[in-house]
Amino acid sequence: MDILDAVTRRFVAQSGEILKDALIGIYLHGSAVMGCFHEKTSDIDFIVVVNASIPDEIKRRYMDMVVELNAHAPKKGIELSVVREEVCKPFIYPTPFELHFSIAHLQWYRTDPEDYIRKMHGLDKDLAAHFTIIYHRGKCLWGKQITDVFEEIDQKFYFDSIWSDIENAETDILANPAYIILNLCRVLAYAKDGLILSKQEGGDWGLGNVPEKYHDLILQALAEYSSDAAMKPDEGCACEYAAYMLEQIRSLQ
Repeated sequence: MDILDAVTRRFVAQSGEILKDALIGIYLHGSAVMGCFHEKTSDIDFIVVVNASIPDEIKRRYMDMVVELNAHAPKKGIELSVVREEVCKPFIYPTPFELHFSIAHLQWYRTDPEDYIRKMHGLDKDLAAHFTIIYHRGKCLWGKQITDVFEEIDQKFYFDSIWSDIENAETDILANPAYIILNLCRVLAYAKDGLILSKQEGGDWGLGNVPEKYHDLILQALAEYSSDAAMKPDEGCACEYAAYMLEQIRSLQ
């Protein structure tokens, strides 16, 4: 049994044990369903749908489970959001969430779990992108079928969600080059051709649709995405690429 299968099986079983009758469904999205999961560079992305708000004591039990399971996950860990069914269909944007976790928040939870439980809820524009992936390419791990819970997301909400990831690309690209380079490709692919792509698929699309002078940047980003070797792009070329891609995306809106 590989690590993805082992983690998802445990996550489904333990989610059911803790959430019980509140649980509507568990859905997998991200690289795990888009054919580009890599143990060294990918996280495991879940959306958990419930039928009502979750009491804080249940959130605490659930988070303890997630943090323990996260230790057995790939290097980038588990990312999840818990949402109520009523915000999925009809879709609400920005989308309210009951609970969220990623490794970026691991230390916060370990240091002060009560503060985390009290504050980790609100609105998240990213959920429009996650729900879109689930609707078109996701996998139901347990519970109601995808089309019974989710609906097609309006294009303006999906674009706004993915745009927020790259709108500051000209400054962000030097700090996180592979992520920004590939995300710019997939956002342009959506703006130009209406394609819903993974980062890896976005990079492949970019090699056929972005000027050749940027191909080396894209190839470096794809290499980092499939390994744990950090790329070191030429700063001038990277910033020029970001400016070009943003201009192209804006011109299509």
